Order: sequence, then C-alpha cells, then structure tokens
Amino acid sequence: MASQLRLRSALALVTGAGSGIGRAVSVRLAREGATVAACDLDRAAACETVWLLGGQGSEEVAPGGTHAAFQADVSEAGSVRRLLEQVQACFSRPPSVVVSCAGITRDEVLLRMSEDDWDKVIAVNLKGIFLVTQAAAQALVSSGCHGSIINISSIVGKVGNMGQTNYAASKAGVIGLTQTAARELGRHGIRCNSVLPGFITTPMTQKVPQKVLDKVIGIIPMGHMGDPEDVADVVAFLASEDSGYITGASVEVTGMRPSWGGRGKSSGTQMIRESK
Repeated sequence: MASQLRLRSALALVTGAGSGIGRAVSVRLAREGATVAACDLDRAAACETVWLLGGQGSEEVAPGGTHAAFQADVSEAGSVRRLLEQVQACFSRPPSVVVSCAGITRDEVLLRMSEDDWDKVIAVNLKGIFLVTQAAAQALVSSGCHGSIINISSIVGKVGNMGQTNYAASKAGVIGLTQTAARELGRHGIRCNSVLPGFITTPMTQKVPQKVLDKVIGIIPMGHMGDPEDVADVVAFLASEDSGYITGASVEVTGMRPSWGGRGKSSGTQMIRESK
C-alpha cells in the first residue's frame, strides 16, 4: 500500500478516541506509522482503543515506545492542560498531529431547547476544540516543532439540521475557529484543517429505526452511509506531508452533500455523530 508509514515519525493525539470516528482515526494513524495518544472522557474506552493498536492502555509508554491511553474532559481548561503535560511527559515531545474528535449531542427543536443543553454542547464541541487546539499549538510553538491540527466538524455546521440548533452552531464555530487558527499558525509551520462528516455509521446509528435509516440513505447521492474509516482516510491525508500545502480547508466527507431541508427531525437529527 503506497500510503503506508507516511506518519512513522509522528506522535498523534486523538480526542474522542474511545469509539466511532475517533477510534477509526486512531487505528488508521497507527497503521500509517504514528504513535498514538488516545484520549477519551471514558478512560476504559480509550484503553480498549490502545489495546487494538497493540499498546498497553496506560499512561506509561509500552515497550518500543508504542501507544498510550489518556483521560480528559476537553471542555475543562485545566483538564486539557494536564492532558498535554501528560502526553509530553509520556513521550518526551509534544504531539505533531492533533485530531479533535470528541463531541456530544443534546437534540431538541429550537422552541423547546434548554439553556443547559445549549451550554453543554457548545462547551464540548466548540470550547473543547478551542482548548485542545490552543494547548497543542502552544506546545508546538514553544518547542519549535511543526504540526498538523485536524478538527472534526460536521456538514451540519454548513447546512443546519432540524432539532440541532446547538450542534449546528458548535460545528459551524469549529469551521471558523479552524480557518482563523490556520491563518495565525501558518508562520509557525502548523497547519489547521477541518473535516466535515455527513451520515456516518457509528454505534449511535445502531439505535435508529431501519425505516429512518432508509430515508437517510435515500437522500445521499452515493446511496449509502459512510463508515468511520472513510473519515479516517481523509484525516490521515491531512496529517501527512501529502497535504503539506493545505491549511484552512474544510473537507466534506458526505457521499456528496445531501439535501434534507424540510424532511423533519427524524431524517437527520439522530444520524450525524462524530465521536461515539
């Protein structure tokens, strides 16, 4: 495979690594040769991911300098600072690839959405990416290292979705944050890009009735939902030097952007998930 080992000298930090897209990204980056620091709010899930990669699932470096698991709440600044400190202490360097996959949903139509559900989604999906991007960039700049920061947004951030005012706003914010970070950090040799998944098969979608899934598939031009590995393929490209002159981009992974306006909450709001 021509693309193998493009990342053999990289240390990759992946948040939301315990399942879904985050786990698929971790597996793909490891297959490309990267050492992976897998982070999740659920420490046990992060450890499971590390075991899949051949590591030992703790904050100690496994024999041969392989992968390790970490726990952090990305919505809390102190937790993110500790995460970067732990990763650097574990591997004696900052991560050169940072992929923010952590995200949550609290779905409700605008007329009934609570302030708490708004705040929780913004705190994890937008503030969390700000905190991780900032901490990672600070570590890279202070060490004089170049890097690639990849933030998982969503196609919902561009086109909206019924019942997801909070989620759509958070994911739109990720796009703007990433584009601005790319402008500010380019002179330091740090590239920043976002990836916008569409309808992706994750553990969350297993709970959705088949008739709803059939409606979703019917509005995707390619005729099927994507897999987490489809997103991971794009992340691996953006992490590697094959994309060395790409920064500030928003890459859609949607099977061609669907149009679900007017179809109601059931056709979209439970479908798009980044981290679980």
